[in-house]
Amino acid sequence: MTAPIRHPLPIDDRRPHAVVIGSGFGGLAAAVRLSVRGYRVTVLEKLDQPGGRARVFRQDGFTFDAGPTIVTAPFLFDDLWTLCGQRREDHVDLMALEPFYRLRFNDGSTLDCSGDPEVMRANIVRIAPADVAGYDRFMAKSAEICRIGFEQLGHVPFGSVMDMIRVAPDLIRLSGHRSVHHLVSRYVSDERLRIALSFHPLFVGGNPFTASAIYGLIAHLERRWGVHFARGGTGRLVSGLVDLIRSQGGTVRLGAEVRHITVTDGRATGVVLIDGESIAADIVVSNADVTWTYGRLLPDGASRRWRPAKLARASQSMSLFVWYFGTDRTYPDVPHHTILLGPRYRGLLDDIFRRKVLAEDFSLYLHRPTATDGSLAPAGHDAFYVLSPVPNLAGGEDWATVAEAYRARIAAHLEATMLPGLSDHVVTSRVMTPVHFRDELNAPHGAAFSLEPVLTQSAWFRPHNRSEDVAGLYLVGAGTHPGAGLPGVLSSARILDEVVPHASALAPR
Repeated sequence: MTAPIRHPLPIDDRRPHAVVIGSGFGGLAAAVRLSVRGYRVTVLEKLDQPGGRARVFRQDGFTFDAGPTIVTAPFLFDDLWTLCGQRREDHVDLMALEPFYRLRFNDGSTLDCSGDPEVMRANIVRIAPADVAGYDRFMAKSAEICRIGFEQLGHVPFGSVMDMIRVAPDLIRLSGHRSVHHLVSRYVSDERLRIALSFHPLFVGGNPFTASAIYGLIAHLERRWGVHFARGGTGRLVSGLVDLIRSQGGTVRLGAEVRHITVTDGRATGVVLIDGESIAADIVVSNADVTWTYGRLLPDGASRRWRPAKLARASQSMSLFVWYFGTDRTYPDVPHHTILLGPRYRGLLDDIFRRKVLAEDFSLYLHRPTATDGSLAPAGHDAFYVLSPVPNLAGGEDWATVAEAYRARIAAHLEATMLPGLSDHVVTSRVMTPVHFRDELNAPHGAAFSLEPVLTQSAWFRPHNRSEDVAGLYLVGAGTHPGAGLPGVLSSARILDEVVPHASALAPR
């Protein structure tokens, strides 16, 4: 006898309705949290798969994570399953990596970055023995910054200027008005170690020479909670969260692009899709880029503070060039994560962020997930992606013309340094340029991380998680507080617990 189909919720679901625009990690985490708070949730994704920047490319038997591959602060994922009475480890396996990654400097020297303080000190002794004590002092400072900047403030909404004034003394004491590189340089003198301790803002789209020293917290964040990789790829976290949302009675709709948010008497009342379908909502949460949300999705004049002209003047983050490729041989000596530094540091960053020109040299992040999980490639093969920070499209680069030549230069460099014989062993290949971020992800100028993380575009100065001008509209993701990166976007969804009323406070629609 066939068991009856059991619907997790009544078909006539009278719970207040929350519409989430976009299914990046911020949107998915928001959907989980809203469902726990009593909302009927619908996630709308314009693409044909969920994940946003974290979706997956599959071709020729290889699996490639399109975007984020480094998982830090895994407890932020664990919390989402716990809220739903489940355990993340029953659905997604997060594997701790040791070492976290290898830095390869232009002179050929290397530094393996470890979560074990003693191992890390020994590694530093090998390249910069005079800086070991300074390294310890920097890590103590990083721990202090992390305690305040992430653990105390990372999930706190900055809804008023008073919120900023209250934390200003701490920001000044922690050198928040200085850059990460400036902070690091106070503790260590070896240039390679200065690079190793200051490059982390690039993980969230920032320039180490202009990003607030608050981002110095990342070094301790990694040490305290480790660096992890999801078995099966980061896409497993995406699919796991989609399953979690559906288990809560939520809906994730693909190929559902939002044309605009409807606003009545200053309140968000739903959305209209590109095909003309109207969807009513009690609240709307946008995981779309903040510039797109305020400039393209809202009616003219709906927002006074974040007018399109103001956002057009904002500083957008850098962009990325990514080459995904698979080989018909393995490279067992190549670790899971490698960062290959080029001959210039400050000069290259100047070209990327200030001059916005595509330089002849580059620094690269090489990802070899098959070092940890062989299921991502056919047997005897390796899967890779290599990422190069590049200027966003405000520089006017014609990627249709330069992309292949740029890829070939990167391939030649990898063959000469890390992957011998590479040109004879590539069996599958694809590239992603800044144009992709602009056209597929609605990112202004193809910025890969939304607004650049500088002090004047952080905390209260960043678009708020609760819209100041449109009631019932909330923002999550890289462009709102606290910013980009997996811990940042997951924390932006956590802030909704503070600013969104519980569903019981709203009359059912």
